[in-house]
Amino acid sequence: MSTVHFPAGHVELDGELILPPSTRGVVLFAHGSGSSRFSPRNTFVAEVLQQRGIGTLLFDLLTRAEDQNYETRFDIALLTQRLLAATAWLQNNPGTQALHFGYFGASTGAAAALQAAAQMGSKIAAVVSRGGRPDLAGAIALRRVTAPTLLIVGAADYGVIELNQQADALLNCEKELVLIPGATHLFEEPGTLQQAANHAADWFSQHL
Repeated sequence: MSTVHFPAGHVELDGELILPPSTRGVVLFAHGSGSSRFSPRNTFVAEVLQQRGIGTLLFDLLTRAEDQNYETRFDIALLTQRLLAATAWLQNNPGTQALHFGYFGASTGAAAALQAAAQMGSKIAAVVSRGGRPDLAGAIALRRVTAPTLLIVGAADYGVIELNQQADALLNCEKELVLIPGATHLFEEPGTLQQAANHAADWFSQHL
C-alpha cells in the first residue's frame, strides 16, 4: 500500500493506492457524506476487490476543513470534480496510466461516480453503487452514462430502493439492480456487506 497525494483544484487530497501484482484495473472509491478514505465499509469492499486482483484507490473527497461544512458534504458537483481529479492523476501516473478504471460509490459518492462516469464516457469501464443515491446525479447525467453500472441496495432500505429504481430506469447503459436480502442502508446485518462486496467484485472482474 502506498499513501499518495494529488492536486484537485486549489487543494491537495490524500489517498491509499493498492495495486495487486499484474492487475489490469483500478477502482476509485467515492465515499459518502461524513465519511473518509478510512470508511470501514469501503475498506472492506476494497480488500475483497484486492483479493480478486483488482487495484483500489481510496481517497478523501474533501479536506478536513471542507468536511466540517454540512453543505459541502452534499455538493455533488464538487465531489464529482474531486473524483475527476483523482482519475486524471491516475491517467497521468506512469504506474497506473495503462490500467482500466472503475468507480465505486457509496451514498452521495454514488452520485459523484455517475456524474464523473457521464463525463468520462468510455474511459470508465464500470460503475458500482452501494446503498447509493444515484438519483442525485440528475437525469441528464444518468442518461449519458455509458459504463456498465451495478446498483446494489439493501432490500430493507426503504425509500432508497425506489430512488435506485428511478435512476435505473434512466440509465441507457448495460445495468443491473441487485437487492441484498435483509440489508438496511449501511449493510450492518451479518453477511450483507460480504454479499455486496462479492457482487461488486464480480461486476468489476467482468468489465475491467
